[in-house]
Amino acid sequence: MSTKTMKFEDGAVQFRQRLVVSILSHRPVLIRNIRADDIEMPGLREYEASFLRLLDRMTNGTSVEINSTGTQLRFKPGVLVGGEIEHTCPDIKSVGWFLEGIMALAAFGKESLQLTLNGTTDSLSHLDPSPDYIATSILPLFIKFGIGADTDEGPPPSIKVTKRGAAPLGGGQVVFTCPIVREIPQPIDLTDSGKIKRVRGTVVSCKIPPSSAARVAHSSKGLLHRLLPDVWIHTDTHSSKKGKSGGCGPSPGLSVCLATESNTGIILAAETCMDAKKDGRGALLPEDLGIRAAAMLLEEVRKGGCIDTGAQSIAFLLMCLGPEDVSRIRVGTLSQYSIVSLRLFKTAFDVEFKVRTDDDSKTVVLSCLGSGYRNMARASS
Repeated sequence: MSTKTMKFEDGAVQFRQRLVVSILSHRPVLIRNIRADDIEMPGLREYEASFLRLLDRMTNGTSVEINSTGTQLRFKPGVLVGGEIEHTCPDIKSVGWFLEGIMALAAFGKESLQLTLNGTTDSLSHLDPSPDYIATSILPLFIKFGIGADTDEGPPPSIKVTKRGAAPLGGGQVVFTCPIVREIPQPIDLTDSGKIKRVRGTVVSCKIPPSSAARVAHSSKGLLHRLLPDVWIHTDTHSSKKGKSGGCGPSPGLSVCLATESNTGIILAAETCMDAKKDGRGALLPEDLGIRAAAMLLEEVRKGGCIDTGAQSIAFLLMCLGPEDVSRIRVGTLSQYSIVSLRLFKTAFDVEFKVRTDDDSKTVVLSCLGSGYRNMARASS
C-alpha cells in the first residue's frame, strides 16, 4: 500500500473520514483551505480539534501540524493502541458524531477499546446520529462482518448510554466497547432485504413530562399500525434526579429512534428530535414528532435496500477492509456523502466498487473485492 501523502484542497469536507482513512491506510493527509473564505471564523472548529485530540489518544506516534490560522492541517498517522479512553466532547456536537467517526478504527487496535464519551447524547439527531441510532443501525453491521464473533477476543461490540444529556447543555455519557480482530473474518452478501415483520423504537425524554413521550409513541404507532400490527415503542423518560435511569443533564429534550426488522434480519432505522432552534420545529406537538419519525422510517423502507442511508458510508469502508473476496450490498439510493466516500476509498485503498442498478426493485447493488486489511498492531503483539 502506498505511503504517499493524500492531499485535499477543499477544506473540511469529509473531515473525520479522511483522518480515519489516513490511520487505516498509514498514509499522511494534507488538508488545505479549511474555511479559508470565512472572514470571521476561518479554520478548524472546536469540535474538529476535539476529534483530532480523540484520535491522538487512540493512537501512538500521531503527528498533527496546524498552521496559525487553522486553515491547513497536516496529519501523520500513528499506530492504533485502543485500551480505556475517556473523552469530553463539545456540547455543540452530539457524542454520536465522534462515535460514528471512530467506529471503523475500533477493531484494529493493539488492545480492545473501551471508550467513554461525555457530552450531548440527545436532541441533535437532525445534525448528527445519536448513540441510539448507531447502536440500532450500524452496530449490527459489525456483527454481520464477523467483528466480535470470536468470543476469545472479548464480548461483541456494544454501545451503552449511561447518562442522558440533551442539547444545548449536554451532560450525558456513552460507553462504547469493541473487541479487536486480526482481520475482518468474512465478506458480506446483503442483497435480500426480505419482508418487514416488525417495528421497534424508543422515545427518549429528558426533563419533560412522561406523558409527552407517550404521546410521541402513540402517534408513531398510529401511522405504522396501518401497515403492520407488530409495532412496539418503548418510552425512556429521565429526570435530573439520579435514579435507576441514571439521571440526565440540565437541558430538556425529546427524541425518537425507530427501526424496522425484516424476516432476513435486515434493519432499517430513522430518528428525529425536538429542536427549538431550527425552523421553529420546537413548536411542534409531540404527536407531530411521532408522525414525522414514522414517516422518515417509511421513507427509508420506500427506498429499499439492506441498510439505511446513514449506515452506507461505514458499510462501504468495512467492505474495503474485508477479506480478498467479493462483498455485495444492496442500498436504496446512494447518498451524496456515500458517493464522495467511494472516491476517497479508491484513493486510499485502491478498492473500486462496481455499481449496478436493479430496475425491478429500483435499488442499487454495490460490490467490491476487499483489500484483505490486517491489524498490524494486533499481529505484532
